[in-house]
Amino acid sequence: MPRVKGGVTSRARHKKVMKAARGHRAGRSRVFKRAKTSVMKALVYAYRDRRDKKRTWRSLWIARINAASRQMGVRYSQLISWLEKAEIGLDRRVLADLALHHPADFAAIVTRAKAAA
Repeated sequence: MPRVKGGVTSRARHKKVMKAARGHRAGRSRVFKRAKTSVMKALVYAYRDRRDKKRTWRSLWIARINAASRQMGVRYSQLISWLEKAEIGLDRRVLADLALHHPADFAAIVTRAKAAA
């Protein structure tokens, strides 16, 4: 059986890594060995930050809800408790959107939750 050299496979792998390294700076986009480590680290950051993004959005929603509810004289924790007791099933994303773009509707929800508590 003849010996098989890995030239075609290696070339394809190198091309894939170098394509992914476009936009990286200096040798990280031109030297395979550096590009490989740079791409691997970038993929790790991307995976991690997809999870971090969810945390960041949630904290922003909570801050917006808290600011809007305090204008009505209610703390965030009180409001969430009242919403659970009133069985109003709106999540924080929707509440934050209402607080920001539709303050009258948000006020109506807060008064309804307060009445049920």
